[in-house]
Amino acid sequence: QMQLVESGGGLVQPGGSLRLSCAASDSTFSNYAMGWFRQAPGKEREFVRGISSSGGTTLYAGSVKGRFAISRDNAKNTVSLQMDSLKPDDTGVYYCAARPGSRASMVISEYVYWGQGTQVTVSS
Repeated sequence: QMQLVESGGGLVQPGGSLRLSCAASDSTFSNYAMGWFRQAPGKEREFVRGISSSGGTTLYAGSVKGRFAISRDNAKNTVSLQMDSLKPDDTGVYYCAARPGSRASMVISEYVYWGQGTQVTVSS
């Protein structure tokens, strides 16, 4: 069973940046596509960015296009989310998740392992 631990959340002003990291416990990390999702209070969890197992393909939600970047380091079993030009609407709990196989996906139900989440608050 893979364990995922997110870090890097916090309070930031609009227009600021944060970098989230997710560390995986399993040495089979490179066999999984990874994704970042978020959930705002009172809303459903939504896809943010995804990356294939090799890192060669990435997906993004339209709301974060040009602002959020995803990357992974298979040697270190980590995936990161660089968030720039943050807006109040980006506030929420951010989760990383692992999907078996190589293909990146936006479909929440395809992800089988989830981290506990890290809070991101964008406010002045």
